[in-house]
Formats: sequence, C-alpha cells, structure tokens
Amino acid sequence: MKKLLLVLVIIVVLILAFQLQPVEKAVDKVVAIVETPSLINKDSLTIKSRVNVPEGYKRVSYQKGSFEDYLRSYKLKPFGSKIINYDDTPYFWQGGHIGILEIPVPKNGLQQCADALIRIRSEYLWDNDRKDDIGFNFTSGHYCSWQSYAEGYRPKIKGNKVSFHKTASEDHSKSNFYKFLNLIYMYSGTLSLFNELESVKAKDLKIGDMLIKGGSPGHIVMLCDEVVNAKGDKLFLLFQGNTPAQSVHLVKNLEDSTTSPWYHLEDDATIPVSNYTFGSAKFVRFK
Repeated sequence: MKKLLLVLVIIVVLILAFQLQPVEKAVDKVVAIVETPSLINKDSLTIKSRVNVPEGYKRVSYQKGSFEDYLRSYKLKPFGSKIINYDDTPYFWQGGHIGILEIPVPKNGLQQCADALIRIRSEYLWDNDRKDDIGFNFTSGHYCSWQSYAEGYRPKIKGNKVSFHKTASEDHSKSNFYKFLNLIYMYSGTLSLFNELESVKAKDLKIGDMLIKGGSPGHIVMLCDEVVNAKGDKLFLLFQGNTPAQSVHLVKNLEDSTTSPWYHLEDDATIPVSNYTFGSAKFVRFK
C-alpha cells in the first residue's frame, strides 16, 4: 500500500512539474529586442554622410566654404578602418570610433591630440588663402606665425625665454609649412590652446569649437557636426587625435546608445569621450 502511495505521489509531482513549465506562446517565438535604429551609414566617406540625423533634429546650416562646412565635409576612410599609431602599430583599443579621418600621421610621433586639431585648422586656412592667419602660441605664451617662419625666422629657446632670429632662407612652400607645424607641435599643446583661445559657453557652441582640458597631460576634441531640434536643443559629433600620435577618429558616444555618436554638451559637466573623461567641461574656439 505504501509503495502504491509513493508511486502516486511521484506521478502527481511529475504532472505538476510539467504543468508549471513556461508556456511557449506564439508571440514569444518572436524575439523582441528594442534597439535604436543605427545612425551610421557604413558605405559613406564623409562625416556628414557617415552619420544620420536623430529623429526630431535637423542639421544646422553653415555657409559653404566656412570652417564649419569644411569639418562637416571632411573625408573618412572606409568604415571599419583601424586606429593606427605613428609607428604603424594598431592602437590597443578599437572600440570607441565610427570613422577615421583622412589625415596622415607623421612618423615622428609629434602629431598628438592638440596637434591634430592645430593641423586641421592650419590646413583649412592654407587651402582658403588665409595663410597670414596661421600662427599659435607656445606654452611659454610667445606667438609663432607661419609668415615669420616662412621668412626664415626661427625661435631661440632658453628656459621660458623665447626670441626669434632670421637663421634660414625664405621658403613659402607646402613642405616648409609642415616643418612649421612640427615646430608648433613641439612647443604648443592643450595648455597653450586653453590659455590662448576664446572661451565659449555650451549654449553658444558651434562646429569647430573644442572641448578641452588644458594641462600636462590634458586632452582636447573638436566638434565637427551639429544638429538642433524644435526646442533649440543641440547635439554634436566629435573627433579627436590622441597620445601616442595616431589616426584622427570620429568617436562613438559610449554613454548614450540612443543618440550615439551624437553628444549633448553642457558647461562644467562630466563628459566621457572614448577613452578619456573630461571632469568639468570647458570649451574654446579658434580665432
């Protein structure tokens, strides 16, 4: 009798176990993963065409030929291109970018984060016949212009003292222009740019402005596209160089997948950008 009761108990337990299993409904056969539609056009080769506008936003208009238009239209390498260091080795982390800008990386290792943006600004001025506007402060505060360098003047540096002397032949060539930039890379950086350039509030930001942490080390990234919604809220795309000197790259927004790679920027905010976090956001603008 006890054996019969035991068998009955086992049967009841098995029936209950079977009944308590999850019931597979037809709707459960469709895996519903909610994702934000990708804003990336993988077959496009400019910043503007690589990234779509988020829903409810539109691109801010800028005059053709302006620095803003120049940045937005900057050429990109094919999607999936890697960040490469100046010594031709791949950067150790490839997870933070969605595009590589078509900017050569010199083998001398000098073109780091601030230097890459200095180069882009200088090449724009060169290409638009504004060569007399090319010049930057050294970290010491002394101004070094392309015009003076082209005329043969070179800095003599002793500690924090800098003087300029004509020690070279006049040379206005493009190859000499890049030698000038190498000089700027050596003696300028995030600290000199922070001290030299106009400060900008987040509400007034536009393409070409820069998010900066001045220092040694510091960091800097450039705003390269801009969208706005009906409320006046703006979002921006960012690109950066880095240390060691490497491919300039258009970054993802790793903190907000709903708008990535677009960023919302605020004064004094904590803003993670790729592998660097700005602890208190400050912004500057080229003259």
